[in-house]
Amino acid sequence: MTAPTLDGLPRGPAALAGIVQGLLIHEHIAGSYGVDLSQEQHGQAHVRSVEGILAGIKARDPAPLASARAPAARQVGVCSHFALMHATLLRAQGIEARARCGFGAYFETAKFVDHWVTEYWNAAEKRWVLVDSQIDDHQRKLFGVDFDLLDVPRDKFLVAGDAWQLCREGKLDPKQFGVMDMWGLWFVGSNVIRDIASLAGRTMLPWDVWGAMTQHDTELDLALIDRLAALSAAPDADPAALRAAYADPRVTVPASVFNAVLKRVDAV
Repeated sequence: MTAPTLDGLPRGPAALAGIVQGLLIHEHIAGSYGVDLSQEQHGQAHVRSVEGILAGIKARDPAPLASARAPAARQVGVCSHFALMHATLLRAQGIEARARCGFGAYFETAKFVDHWVTEYWNAAEKRWVLVDSQIDDHQRKLFGVDFDLLDVPRDKFLVAGDAWQLCREGKLDPKQFGVMDMWGLWFVGSNVIRDIASLAGRTMLPWDVWGAMTQHDTELDLALIDRLAALSAAPDADPAALRAAYADPRVTVPASVFNAVLKRVDAV
């Protein structure tokens, strides 16, 4: 990614969220925009890096990034791509930002659905703010969202560590957490690991599997995930502990991961 690629973009979280919405389209919501994705387009959702996302965008249309593409011409991704792209653009403008893995409470009734958002440091207010750069006006209506997407309430999006702690304390039912036909504490635990990796600078696909992740509650390393969840819930309290946690081979992103959607091992 070269600096000129990001030249000429409007400044700030709101404006950059709009830019991202004009460049990406969610793989599983494309139909609501009237877009029938090709097999090649579905493949774009498996691109992991910002460099790869930008390369795909520019290969199809060399216009400046500030020029919104038609829905059918956008790079296909999922929530994590929106969050990663938005965080990258914010950092390019000197704003501290990161992609957070967790669960959104605004997609299905009484469910916390697997989701990613951006978290950025609001220097004026001295606090971290959640932004959902995926939800444009179309999706706001589609999902009936009635809150500020530039300052998502912490009870509307739970970072993975908060979700884990609430489930472990018996305050929420783990069976409310997941996506599609996959629900339970094991899913929350996997997202805790994904969030720790993202906090360490490795934002992965929502379906990448490695290390201590499991599909069975009985196989969870509860003590490990308890420690990781505390760091996910308060990632800035002890940076050294966060670095040490990510260095654990059960948590570190290895040279290859299992792509659970394509049922294959991918080098990363």
